[in-house]
Amino acid sequence: MTKAHSIQGEHFQFHTSGGVFWEEENMLLIADVHLGKAAHFRKNGMAVPDKINQTSLNRLEGLCQTFKAATICFLGDLFHSEFNHEWEAFKKWAETCNRKLILIKGNHDILPAEHFELMKMKVLESLSIRNFYLTHHPEEHKEKFNICGHIHPGIRLKGPARQTLKLACFFQETRRLILPSFGEFTGNFTIKPGKNDQVFAITPDEVILVS
Repeated sequence: MTKAHSIQGEHFQFHTSGGVFWEEENMLLIADVHLGKAAHFRKNGMAVPDKINQTSLNRLEGLCQTFKAATICFLGDLFHSEFNHEWEAFKKWAETCNRKLILIKGNHDILPAEHFELMKMKVLESLSIRNFYLTHHPEEHKEKFNICGHIHPGIRLKGPARQTLKLACFFQETRRLILPSFGEFTGNFTIKPGKNDQVFAITPDEVILVS
């Protein structure tokens, strides 16, 4: 279910859920969960299943149990909407997860920071850890390797009989790693990798280097 990968001499595990475990930091990196989005759409008349939020939380808890990480860092767009009943489910999970929680604020994180801070979650604009610079939007940094989200990268694979398959992926450029969206209701943006880029496609059973 994981793909071991080395960046800047540090060790990462790419998981089929879309999360990344950073071994040296004992930290989970998760981007674009978009909790609350399903309820927001239902409020506006769209027939979206109510179970989407709980499915994301179950996957999140399963990832925590797999890696026993001491810290979870959300790379933005954690909660998509204003308050709704999905906030209460997330709040209950956060208050009992017994891990250090960090939110790198994204463009959809519109709730005031104090609501996260009441759950002892630290809210930041960005975070530097040694040679790495964690953000929500992709950013250029002269000295550090950027790890981010926001794009929801996906790759379109073509078969010999003109079949096509679109999969979420981890997308690594020379100085940046973009994580896939962790959320169940987000969609993907099809990337066009360059010759020096690496693409790790996510299948139900494994993460595969395809480019």
